[in-house]
Amino acid sequence: MDAFFASVAVRSQPELRGKPVVVGGVGPRGVVSSASYEARRFGVRSAMPTARARALCPRAIFLPVDGPAIAEASKAVMAIFRDVTPLVEPLSSDEAFLDVAGAQRLLGRPTEIARLIRRRMIDEQQLTCSVGVAPTKFVAKLGSTRAKPDGLVVVPGPLVLDFLHPLPVDALWGVGERAAETLRRLGLTTVGEIANAPLGMLRGALGEASAVHLHELSWGRDPRGVSPEREEKSIGAEMTFDTDIADPVMIRKSLLSLADKVGARLRASGFVGRTVAIKVRLADFRTINRSRTVHTSTDVAREIFEISWALFTALGASQHIRLVGVRVEGLTPTATTSRQLSLGEPERGWREAEAARDAVVARFGRASVGPASLLGRSDLRRTENHPHSTVVPLSDPPTPS
Repeated sequence: MDAFFASVAVRSQPELRGKPVVVGGVGPRGVVSSASYEARRFGVRSAMPTARARALCPRAIFLPVDGPAIAEASKAVMAIFRDVTPLVEPLSSDEAFLDVAGAQRLLGRPTEIARLIRRRMIDEQQLTCSVGVAPTKFVAKLGSTRAKPDGLVVVPGPLVLDFLHPLPVDALWGVGERAAETLRRLGLTTVGEIANAPLGMLRGALGEASAVHLHELSWGRDPRGVSPEREEKSIGAEMTFDTDIADPVMIRKSLLSLADKVGARLRASGFVGRTVAIKVRLADFRTINRSRTVHTSTDVAREIFEISWALFTALGASQHIRLVGVRVEGLTPTATTSRQLSLGEPERGWREAEAARDAVVARFGRASVGPASLLGRSDLRRTENHPHSTVVPLSDPPTPS
């Protein structure tokens, strides 16, 4: 196997290039999703609280996550990968493993294929792409990390150990802060030192499974192949409030907004699901999860919302709430699911309305159409003069055609 790991950089607007930019939740409880390399020099990292990022880099430009733009770019990126090989294993929206062994007769050696991918990313998507090429997935990913922010690292089979052994112990998958500290106490600071350490010493410090796992990786052994089939288990969305709330009207609106997002994501990905679940995190950080499985799979936001609201009201929560989430599980492809709806059923009307809304959103953006109950009076006044704005009442379903 010739494994690639390709990581695509965030596309930035020309006026932001070279500046510290942080993308993520911009509220007081927001979390960093991504940061430019200029911001990372100040210590800003993904999954860091936004407040901490502001303290580290007060001059950074903070931007909210643009979900539709990310989804569109991710789809285009994966299409380029799949033009090279059908053996693509996405790791996230902008990262994937590729097995290019079968593409070499047509496209050339792995290094040439990597250059082709990077060139197409720039020409077609204006995105930089860091690529690691190696005989195994693990080493290919390490190569991609070394190639960032915009480069190519090739690690041929005979040079794998020369590449691996000088690296620090936390370069190995499965070595977090605690494991790294344990290894350092044993005098093991590099991958090479782990490779040459007695396996019994590693077992005593880390346990059987971790010891064997790290020992194998330290010698460059990673038997896993690229798995193009990645089963979707659930699709969801969450919302963390800037301040804890107890207002049922605000919570109802939040659940409606989340159900709206989940329904759109289900339809875009081609899935329906039978189980609707909610997540409620209270002010004291206790988390409550509830779910309900229905007889018929759905991708209709209206149905998802009604179940979510019923689950929430059944909780009888009296405390202030920090976070709410909505998720649909038990997914099956839409094409294999028969809804068996008659023309007069309200669900068909909602499905057709939401599908029509998807088309409008794809052309004019998410702000162009949505549930009226999510808008304030000032928002409603603005829609009167907006040529592409439409509001959909929450209470009455559309009439089926």
